[in-house]
Amino acid sequence: MAEIRHNVVIKAAPGKVYEAVTTQEGIEHWWCKQTTAKPELGFVNVFTFGKTRNEMKVTGLSPGKRVEWECLDAIEEWIGTRISFDLEERNGHTLLRFTHAGWRAVTDTFAECNYHWALFMKSLKSLCETGSGTPS
Repeated sequence: MAEIRHNVVIKAAPGKVYEAVTTQEGIEHWWCKQTTAKPELGFVNVFTFGKTRNEMKVTGLSPGKRVEWECLDAIEEWIGTRISFDLEERNGHTLLRFTHAGWRAVTDTFAECNYHWALFMKSLKSLCETGSGTPS
């Protein structure tokens, strides 16, 4: 199975990055303005992009270290995939290892999503470093 991976160094503590990827307020400021999210195991986060609705079950939480989601509902190619954010402290910064795993094939949609995830990782970095991201 294919996976999208991005590593980003963020000039912020892991706790700040963790909050940005687990809370509704954080996610609304770097990824999706129409978000319902909670940092609770088993909670189903909902991200709405126009007419597209993504439902992600929170399957792993390790404060300041790791966040895992499983895609329950979205475009067909996303269903069953897993998204993770691994955070590692490095000299007062955070190394974020982002993975969107479990793709059944490398398709045009995979390539498009890879590009968009890169833009959203840049948005997350900007939010954590400057207080301002560029969500969809």
